[in-house]
Formats: sequence, C-alpha cells, structure tokens
Amino acid sequence: HDRLVQQIEAAVPSWSMAPLVASLQAMRGIALITAATIVGEIGDISRFESPRRLMAYLGLVPAEHSSGTKVRRRGITKAGNARVRRLLVESAWTYCRAPRVSQSIQRRQEGIDLDIVRTAWKAQLRLHDRYRRLSTTGKPKNVVITAVAREFVGFIWAIGQQVAATAGREAPLAA
Repeated sequence: HDRLVQQIEAAVPSWSMAPLVASLQAMRGIALITAATIVGEIGDISRFESPRRLMAYLGLVPAEHSSGTKVRRRGITKAGNARVRRLLVESAWTYCRAPRVSQSIQRRQEGIDLDIVRTAWKAQLRLHDRYRRLSTTGKPKNVVITAVAREFVGFIWAIGQQVAATAGREAPLAA
C-alpha cells in the first residue's frame, strides 16, 4: 500500500492533469489518492458542459420511472463509474463536521489559485449546511450523505472549470 502511494506521489507531478489533481485537494475529503483516482477515472472534468452532466455520468442523479402522467422518483441511478461514486460518497462524510480549514487542508491549498481555495471553502459551508438541514428531516444517513455527495460533484465540476480556464491562459490542459 505504501509503495503504491509513493509511486502515485512520484507520477502525479509529471502528469498533464497534475494541476487538476492539486486543485481538487484544496477540498475537504480529497487528498492525493482520491484526487488522482477521480481524475484518472473521469479524465478532464471540464469536458462536461454542466455539473448535472457529470452527476449523471457518475450515477448520482435520481432514477425515474414514468408512465403516462405518473412520475415516480427512485434512488440514484448508479449508472456510470462505481469506483468514483464510492469515493465521493466516502468523501462526503467529512462534511458532517463543522467547516474549518485543518492544517493538512491548509498545506494542500498552498500554491493553489485563490479562487479555487474560495470555492473549496464555499463547498465546506454549503455541504455542511446541506447535511445539517437534511439530517433534521429524519432521512436515513446514507440518503443524506448521497445527496451531499451529489452536490459535492457540483463543486468538483466548478474547480475543473476553474483549472481549465487557468490552463487555457497558460497552456492547453490535455488528458
């Protein structure tokens, strides 16, 4: 396990997607391995024209069974990449705790564009609030966390867009 982590740490800096991997780590719940896995599995996040497309790609949107005028919503579709979906749901558990920037997050944010750091902070505030509000409705914890993970994807998409915009000013970001 440690050897694999060391190999990933060594490989990421020379990867064309390194800026995106570094930027995603500004968020709570996403360290190097999670960020590298998300980017490795999805590729260039900016290729999705909206956060909803990315959410659908990951299977984090409600399933629907419609017949005539009747519309029934079900749990998430679970279409798409199960590995990334599981990682996002696991990461979403960190938003149960009150927003704060720990020392490890602060270290990961060093050298990251200030707009991305602001987006990460906004995510902490909003996702924790979403967790609190949904928890008080009596919904099962895993349903609440899945809803938080879905919204979490929106912030990941936003950071992907910010990184692509920054890379567009410097050099093209290739997958």
